[in-house]
Amino acid sequence: MKAIVQHRYGSPAEVLEFCDVDRPDPGPGQVLVRVRASSVNPADWFTLTGTPYLMRVAFGLGRPKHRVQGRDVAGTVEAVGPG
Repeated sequence: MKAIVQHRYGSPAEVLEFCDVDRPDPGPGQVLVRVRASSVNPADWFTLTGTPYLMRVAFGLGRPKHRVQGRDVAGTVEAVGPG
């Protein structure tokens, strides 16, 4: 599948890359959604740039813990994990 991936903190032009990633398997209590629309909110911007620096304690000190950012999505459920 395709995704916009972030390997380090910085400006969007410097750190975002469109590439292939493995399809994730939903874990317990999770669903896999085929995204049809998404948005960017202030939390995504802070996670992208890594500022304020105190946020890096939760999201990753040297680089982001999660390569694919964003949580505001709309789409269809593709798979359901156990529970």
